[in-house]
Amino acid sequence: MADMLVRLYALPAQPRSPLSDGIGIHRAMAPERRLAVPWIEQTFGSGWAGEAEAAFAATPTRMHIAVFQDRIVGFACHDVTALGFFGPTGVDETMRGRGIGEALLRESLKAMRDAGYGYAIIGGVGPTEFYRRTVGAIEIPDSTPGIYADMLFPDPLPEDQ
Repeated sequence: MADMLVRLYALPAQPRSPLSDGIGIHRAMAPERRLAVPWIEQTFGSGWAGEAEAAFAATPTRMHIAVFQDRIVGFACHDVTALGFFGPTGVDETMRGRGIGEALLRESLKAMRDAGYGYAIIGGVGPTEFYRRTVGAIEIPDSTPGIYADMLFPDPLPEDQ
């Protein structure tokens, strides 16, 4: 799976919110760590939980979460595997198709732009067409396996980063 590049300076200043009613997105806060990390590990595996731990090591955190009926239903991290990288990101399987993934992506990329980045890298992309259509991402040639070349993988990688 190749990496993709996003021009953060070309993102709209106010991204639209494609969310269904009752779903909220916010930057995760330290007190939510013990709720978010176990949910991510159970839903997406220990590799992504490790990256989520790194997201909580920064202040403000480098994670956004989606909440529906007082429960976490999605998350997105940035600047965890490497600076300038978006991901991992995931949405509860039962909540897909409601705009959560797009909203998490846009909020995370906006946070990166606000932090001074001009570009973001989406590492090891599964759904390339989603990223191309949603934020104009382009594939980086010869980027497989990229930064992940020598990494241990404790779990199979989810298909939809």
